[in-house]
Amino acid sequence: MELIISNLTKTYPNGVRALNNISLTIPQGMFGLLGPNGAGKSTLMRTIATLQDADLGTITLDGIDVLKDKQSIRERLGYLPQDFGLYPRINAETMLDHIAQMKGIGNKSERKSLVEALLHRVNLYKDRKKALGTFSGGMRQRFGIAQALVGNPSLIIVDEPTAGLDPSERNRFYNLLSEIGENTIVILSTHIVEDVNTLCSQMAIICMGEVLMQGKPKDGLAMVQGKIYQKTINKTELNQYRQEYHVISTKLIAGKLSLRVESEEHPGNGFEPALADLEDVYFSFISQKVDPITI
Repeated sequence: MELIISNLTKTYPNGVRALNNISLTIPQGMFGLLGPNGAGKSTLMRTIATLQDADLGTITLDGIDVLKDKQSIRERLGYLPQDFGLYPRINAETMLDHIAQMKGIGNKSERKSLVEALLHRVNLYKDRKKALGTFSGGMRQRFGIAQALVGNPSLIIVDEPTAGLDPSERNRFYNLLSEIGENTIVILSTHIVEDVNTLCSQMAIICMGEVLMQGKPKDGLAMVQGKIYQKTINKTELNQYRQEYHVISTKLIAGKLSLRVESEEHPGNGFEPALADLEDVYFSFISQKVDPITI
């Protein structure tokens, strides 16, 4: 099973081209979609989820035309948007039962079994009677995954799912998404490189509505390995270094600025070779479109 996106284009009435001829092939498993804020990730996710139309292009899932046969896709889709509303006074059990009814599961005992199974799966069964308004950020996200799993979807979209979660909640969420991705297409849209590095076997980097890279994380690493160099400088020297080197990222550590540059040859001048990581891959591609200091 594959999700195939071909030449997808979307321009908003204000003239902003959010998607510019996007083409991606997304296989079963965890697929990471990386890009800065405003890259077009959410527009792409909403289009796949049939919440808005594209101007041009096609999307197919297992032979189904996503843009034309929206109802068929919605029956196979689970969606966790970046911001989703909850009825704060309703408990988790009642809300999931309601969502199951909306998904067409009419048998009461079947719904009861499904709701219990989902709450156990996302580790919320003991909290099933609590009002959703009392949930922590991590509990809200786990509930969001539970509602996305209603109906046993073959495609799940999660948009910026770990933003705002503490490290323990993030780890729980990682484990849950990894389990789900074993038998489903899961698209993880994020600007957090660690999420993709931890979870995804395939990835793409987009910026300003364009695909800059698609493949396995290890393929991206191979592109920059041996080309990354690091040096610590004073903050006041940054502009000079940016003029002389291809600076892909900076990090302020104890008042000093740690630079990472990309170069085919050793740049000298006190730079030291650095072991490349997926963050370097991300910044290497993004810096082609966006000033790395503003990313």
